[in-house]
This record gives sequence, C-alpha cells and structure tokens, in this order.
Amino acid sequence: MSTISTTSTSRTWRNWAGNVSARPAREASPASAEEVADVVRQAAEAGLRVKTAGAGHSFTAVAATDGLLIRPDLLTGIRHIDRTAMTVTVESGTPLKRLNAALAREGLSLTNMGDIMEQTVAGATSTGTHGTGRESASIAAQIRGLELVTADGSLLTCSEKERPEVFAAARIGLGALGVITAITFAVEPIFLLTAREEPMTFDKVTAEFDALHAENEHFEFYWFPHTGNCNTKRNNRSMGPAAPPGTVSGWIEDELLSNGLFQVVNSVGRAVPATIPAIAKVSSRALSARTYTDIPYKVFTSPRRVRFVEMEYALPRETAVAALREVKAMIERSPLRVSFPVEVRTAPADDITLSTASGRESAYIAVHMYRGTPYQSYFTAVERIMTAHGGRPHWGKVNTRDAEYFAEVYPRFGEFTALRDRLDPERRFGNDYLRRVLGD
Repeated sequence: MSTISTTSTSRTWRNWAGNVSARPAREASPASAEEVADVVRQAAEAGLRVKTAGAGHSFTAVAATDGLLIRPDLLTGIRHIDRTAMTVTVESGTPLKRLNAALAREGLSLTNMGDIMEQTVAGATSTGTHGTGRESASIAAQIRGLELVTADGSLLTCSEKERPEVFAAARIGLGALGVITAITFAVEPIFLLTAREEPMTFDKVTAEFDALHAENEHFEFYWFPHTGNCNTKRNNRSMGPAAPPGTVSGWIEDELLSNGLFQVVNSVGRAVPATIPAIAKVSSRALSARTYTDIPYKVFTSPRRVRFVEMEYALPRETAVAALREVKAMIERSPLRVSFPVEVRTAPADDITLSTASGRESAYIAVHMYRGTPYQSYFTAVERIMTAHGGRPHWGKVNTRDAEYFAEVYPRFGEFTALRDRLDPERRFGNDYLRRVLGD
C-alpha cells in the first residue's frame, strides 16, 4: 500500500472570486486514487474532515474546510479513450481547458459545455456547471461512469449499470458522497459550430424567447440593466468551413471589450455608482453583430478575466421570461446600480438527483456583481423573485437557501440524503455549506 504524507498548513485558501476563504489544518496532493484513499483514511484517524478544492471557481463555500484540503493538481490527464464506446476516462483534477484541447487533438469533443473552462472536471460536474442547450444538457449529464473514494477509504465505481443509485446522485454530488478520482465522459467526433451574435431589444428577445429556443441548438442572451438592450448568441452545428473570428476583430470583441474595457468600466462603476446607467447604455451598444465558425470549445467558451460574484437560479423554462421581467422592473424602481449583464440560458430535463434541471426543462437567470462591490441587496431582491417561481440555485453560486427549501424544490432530495447517510454517516466530507444545504 502506498502512503502519502500530508503537510500541516497555516496557509489561507481562497476561491477565484475572493469571497470565500478557509484555513485547512492540513493539505495533500495525492497523485493516484490509491493515494487519495490513503489520505482519506489518515484524515479519519486524525478526526479531520476532508474536502477537495479544484480551481476554486465556485462562489459558495462548497470546498472550504478546516480539516484536510485535497488539492488535485497531480490527478490530471486522460486515462483512456474508448473509440468503440465513444468515451474518455479522465483524472478528476484535469482542467476542462486541458481536456478540451486533448480531445480536439484526437478529433473528439464533448457535446456541450459552459462558457468558462478553467475548472477541474470534478469541480465543474460536482456543482452542476452547464452551458445552454435545447437538447444537450450540463457537463454532468455527459458522464457515463465515475470512480470515487468513499469515507472508509474504499474505491467505488458506478455507472448506469453498476450501482445506478450512486450514479444518479454522484454525478452532481457536491463533494458530499466522496472524493471523485476519475470521470468517464461521452464524446463524439469533433464538429463545427457557427456562432451568430446579434444585438436585440429586450422586448423583442423576451417576446420571441420560445421561438429562439426552439429554432437553435444553443441559444442564450445577455440583458444590460438600465437599458432596453440585449446581446443574443445562437450556436448551431455547421458543415463548415471553419471561419474563426479575425485576429484583430476577435481580440477587440473578446479581449478589449469583454475583458480590458469591461474591467475599466466596472472599476469606474464601483468607484462612482451613479455613472453606471450611462456607461451601460454605451457599452450595451459597443458589441456589434458577428458570425464565426470553429470547433466547439472555441465557440462555447471565452476568457473571463474580470472577476465577479454570481448568483444563478434555474426556473421552469415557461416561467423564465416573467421572472426576468420582474427582475428588470425591480432594478428600475430601486436605487441599485448594476454594471454586469444578466445572463439567460436553457437546459433540457435530465435524470440526475440534484441537477438544477432534474425532471424539468429549465431556464437559467444569472446575475453578477463586480468583485468588491456590495452585492447582498441586489442578490437578495433577485433571490426573492426566483424562489417565488420555484427556482433552484446553482450549487456553486451564491444563495441563502437551506435543506428545508431544497426538499421542496427537488422531488428526489430525500434519495440523495439517504445515500449520503449510507456512504458518509460520520460526515467525513461535510462542511458548514453542506450542513446548510443538505441538513445534518
């Protein structure tokens, strides 16, 4: 049996947005599933709780611990590509950007993905990271098998055929059921997507939302608060040829406007909130219509260098437009000054126990605030609207809901907590966030 030493630490761990910090007693960087099992057993002997922290891209304290913090930096790389089953098995600490690039070299791709690819595969799937899609669902819904170390240090594998009750829950497991060490994803031959980005008025996009959703494989839009302006994005499969954004025009849109200028605008807005509505009117008109065609990860994802804090709720798709109109009316009658656009995406229903789209076709409404700007009053007002529509908050984004609320909005909530009781009765993988959202 291999052994791996854990190091005592007084280092503070912080998430990407800087709104969550923790002081773990120990840290470990295991390089294999066996070493993960060893450090989990050692932590149990020392009476320490265990959490894994990937890229820290969650805005909640889902990964925070005062016990043993596992850093998955050495659990990276592709284990196996099965071209008959069309799957890839990958170590849990692999960043999505490395997986996407490696798959592309092999002529393969995931079917759908979110718009950020800095996260580790286990961190992204465990919190329900998603993009937008009419038929294609979250990254977790593309999982075909999982390997995880449970609280007693044993290695457990699951799939639709093997331990299906664990598989149903562990694909979005919040780190509550064990430490994921490997994930098997469904893949397909690489394809081309044509992206069409186009400004549209708020009234037009909300009036035509159902048609835009029905007509496009992937549709999303951003509304700029304090304006009647939106930017829409439609991604559809294409026969090609590839026609990526020009070097200069791509840099202007993706770097200068979306990151560089946006950083300046938000810094000014944070310092002088009264300027935000005027800036919003200008910046909402700065993005022009454009069309380009490229391989999936280059279309779905984009760099996000401006740091922010985010809340996102999944609603039944048919209620999304009404809820968004309520958010717009709330902002207009309040003293709030909001410099970040509000993002709207969709997902089909899936069969994952605690997926935000579990059992229902969903639309997502995401609100953001620039890092360092007070966000509580805005998020509280938005959350009030979302919960009135039976909304389910994204597990990795700011929310104030508790287990009692989740038991109401997730029909299979009890199924998850019963499995947790069986796999982790001593709450080895517990923390304060999980106590709030899952109960004791």
